[in-house]
Amino acid sequence: MELDRFKDKLFDLINESGELDVTDIEADDRENTFLIRMADGSTIVLECRLISGSGG
Repeated sequence: MELDRFKDKLFDLINESGELDVTDIEADDRENTFLIRMADGSTIVLECRLISGSGG
C-alpha cells in the first residue's frame, strides 16, 4: 500500500472514531506525521514510515 493512501485512511479512522476524544488533527505530509490533540489536553504525535514494500 502506498504511504500516502495509508495516511489518508488513518486520518479518516482517527477523525471518525467515536471511541477517541480527538479535538483536532494536524497532518504534516512532508514529515509524515499527525499531531493529535485530545479533549483532556494531551497531544500525541504519530509518525508514519514505510519500512518494506512499494509506495511512498
